[in-house]
Amino acid sequence: MRLSGSWASLGLLVVATAALEALSRGGWVSTFVMPPPSETLAAIPGLFLHEGLGYATWVTFQTTLLATTLALLVGVPAGALLARHRRFGQAYEPWLEAAFSAPIILLYPLFLIFFGRSLVTIVVMGFVVGVIPVIIKTREGIVNLRPVFHNLALSLHMSDVQSLIKIILPAALPSIFVGLRLALIYAMINIVAVEFLVGLGGLGYLVADMYDRYDIPSMYSAIVFVVVLSSAFFLVIERSEAWLRSA
Repeated sequence: MRLSGSWASLGLLVVATAALEALSRGGWVSTFVMPPPSETLAAIPGLFLHEGLGYATWVTFQTTLLATTLALLVGVPAGALLARHRRFGQAYEPWLEAAFSAPIILLYPLFLIFFGRSLVTIVVMGFVVGVIPVIIKTREGIVNLRPVFHNLALSLHMSDVQSLIKIILPAALPSIFVGLRLALIYAMINIVAVEFLVGLGGLGYLVADMYDRYDIPSMYSAIVFVVVLSSAFFLVIERSEAWLRSA
């Protein structure tokens, strides 16, 4: 069933690519707006050889990974703390939800003042938007656990830390991984956007550079690598969740 779904997704991608190729070649879509996918793919080797696509992908990969990892390391304990102290959780969850819906990327000039024009700024901005969904979904996952999990910890005479690590967090893994996926999405969006705005390394900078040169096929090639990198992250998260739940 899973394999057939993968083939269906691949088939849809092939059909969509062929349709775009036909529309562009037939003049239905301007090549100045959407070049044929064949030209986009043909531009990829040149980006690797002359524009540092490999390095740009590595920069975006490491900043996204670092921001998401920090969000996980800070967000899970913070969410568990809010779940344990219900009043604090009820008091601060609306603030977190409001911050999650706010366009924090607009604060990038402020972050530039504090951290300078460096990769630290990009990582911090990715962390700030990524930690919020991890906190919210961790708290939600723990609060909504069935009482049997808490009763099991009591029956085994576990300490609070032991019950949290061995029972509560493993039981709340599905919700935590939802928060992790959201953290990855928002962290990567903000990281690529800041790279685009500030012109500092990474795939976002490469997209902006190709746009400034009006090299549209190469610009779309860089965008394709953003999608590829995002898909790779999600594949790793999916495999990690399956491994942890089976362990």
